[in-house]
Amino acid sequence: MTAEVRVMVYQAAHDERELAAVRAAYHEVSTRLATVPGLLGNELLRSPHDPTSLVVLSRWAGREAFDAWESGASHRADTAPLRAYRDTRRPVPFSVYEVDAAH
Repeated sequence: MTAEVRVMVYQAAHDERELAAVRAAYHEVSTRLATVPGLLGNELLRSPHDPTSLVVLSRWAGREAFDAWESGASHRADTAPLRAYRDTRRPVPFSVYEVDAAH
């Protein structure tokens, strides 16, 4: 059985204008990705401890589905609206985790 995967892409918004832009870009990207095979959904999360820190958390049916999309021709164009808001305070722009256990 293939384990579900969670992908976290780190974003940053340093003021209300940027926050509105990140939200708009998130909705645009989400619409573009609505029919991607294996994508189960996504969320835009904001830290209550650091309001400039945001994460786009996507849920995938498995690593194979994520890898197929990420290596595909449309990946970079589909996610381009969010790229300007990547959190450059982090050494890497995203993380991938396989679900190891769940309730």
